[in-house]
Amino acid sequence: MKPFSDNSIIRSWRKNVQPWVSAIRKGEIDSRVQVTNQTIVDSILNLAPETVLDIGCGEGWLVREVAKVGIDVLGVDAVPELIEYARKKGGGRFDVIAYENLSADVLKEKFDLAVCNFSLLGHESVTQLFQKIPFLLNHKGIFIIQTLHPVAGCGEGKYEDGWREGSWAGFSHAFQDPAPWYFRTIESWKNLFLTNDFNLIEILEPLDQQTNRPASIIFIGKVAGSLSN
Repeated sequence: MKPFSDNSIIRSWRKNVQPWVSAIRKGEIDSRVQVTNQTIVDSILNLAPETVLDIGCGEGWLVREVAKVGIDVLGVDAVPELIEYARKKGGGRFDVIAYENLSADVLKEKFDLAVCNFSLLGHESVTQLFQKIPFLLNHKGIFIIQTLHPVAGCGEGKYEDGWREGSWAGFSHAFQDPAPWYFRTIESWKNLFLTNDFNLIEILEPLDQQTNRPASIIFIGKVAGSLSN
């Protein structure tokens, strides 16, 4: 298997289910606890959707949080072990579906809003997912992405699209075999929206109050209308 590939990302996550569940449960990821968790929840609730699709839902924390206010939420993930945990925890609907298998025929429903919260790490899988999202949403549906801020996350590498080595720096020693990830510039993220029938309606850059640097970047797009129905 290629060291830099979409498949290697799934392989890594299957190895790290238990450490990840523990990290989320114990609040070990400071930026999430202090900034990004509440920011993504607020971004969803401010748009008042009745139905939400959480793509790459992991252990399901965001599904449960949004469902608390009566929103019908379906969380999907390619890692069966994460969905198994999510179902045991409850608080929403969950299903094992890989990104490449997402379709209106498989889901048999459409949504007011789809969200990817730090779950778009690959190359081809992300490009293909963007092409599918308009068909999974209701008329004028919303697509929200929260991801690592490209400027903050560029590090010493060139500011250009390309695969990067993964790292579990800052996490517990229980994590192993870090997943690679495909770096995209801000312009590349914007182009993914604009070339797939979305109007970008907002870009948010929540700040880490301790470092005064972006903790993440959030893109909010609305389906332009020509593909969703």
